[in-house]
Amino acid sequence: MITAAPVALQHTASSPAPTLRWQQAWRDAVRDPRELLAMLGLGHLAAQLSDDAARQFPLRVPRGFVARMRHGDPGDPLLRQVLPVLEEDRIVPGFGLDAVGDGAARRGGGVIHKYNGRALLVATGSCAVHCRYCFRRHYPYAEDTAAAAGWREAVETIRADDSLHEVILSGGDPLSLADHKLAELTDALRGIPHIRRLRLHTRLPIVLPERVDADLLAWLRGLPWPVAVVVHANHAHEFDGAVDKAMAALRDAGATLLNQAVLLRGVNDAVDTLAALCERGHAAGVLPYYLHQLDRVEGAAHFEVDDAQALALHAALAARLPGYLVPKLVREVAGAPGKTPLQAVDAGLPVVG
Repeated sequence: MITAAPVALQHTASSPAPTLRWQQAWRDAVRDPRELLAMLGLGHLAAQLSDDAARQFPLRVPRGFVARMRHGDPGDPLLRQVLPVLEEDRIVPGFGLDAVGDGAARRGGGVIHKYNGRALLVATGSCAVHCRYCFRRHYPYAEDTAAAAGWREAVETIRADDSLHEVILSGGDPLSLADHKLAELTDALRGIPHIRRLRLHTRLPIVLPERVDADLLAWLRGLPWPVAVVVHANHAHEFDGAVDKAMAALRDAGATLLNQAVLLRGVNDAVDTLAALCERGHAAGVLPYYLHQLDRVEGAAHFEVDDAQALALHAALAARLPGYLVPKLVREVAGAPGKTPLQAVDAGLPVVG
């Protein structure tokens, strides 16, 4: 369980006033798949659950996120993202434990260096929600997280490489760390002159908007670099009033907000659904960034949308929405110098950063 620094009792006009401190909401997360089904009036679906999958990658979902699921709907797109089902037990050729080449890019101390000019820190292995398609569901967090030993190894790795201009905090979810742990890292990074930008990859403002509290916002406002917060929502139903308030508070703290989604069968593999996601995110102040083809991690094959359908969906989306609301359709190819546009994979076209 994550320990956290005390949360300030006060809140500013620009920050959400949560009815529940985020640590308590974290502790109250649903962890039993049968309880989750019962809450949604779907207890009769228990035979479809995989106990093996739930043991290997346990269910965790905040109750506020469960409240956005449709009662009595076995096909609810939010439920599908978190429920451990028998389909995860299938062994499918081409799906492995390290879908994106993280292992080959590890530099020690939780640092992953794949792309020119930026390094990713696996800040923690903890998340507020366990997404069944997670490409790091098999990552060796116990032996390789940047927060270990007070960030020292990670910071020294970045300090020693002056080609690195951007630090990306990922995980797990970096916002699952207490504010004082985040401050430890950024205080150490302040003394590195070649760092120009900070990026956070986080799902917490979507699934646990209580996390965006006064202390977190004060930390963000005090940072010396431009900050991009890349959230992760796959369906318009993931947004509600509490998420909108969290997004507004992050923007007010100076963060640029972007969304990256994953194209998932049975969740968002329809043009109407994707358009609604892009428009709903924009209404909350979040610009679409990436639409990822599924990373082929073991246990997630039932979410895969084939490339031809993905390209057709993206083309239909581009025909419907203005360009600034259309995310780039990409996949991550191990060893490539950047995310690869889907249409470029077989055509040998240049990749983008």
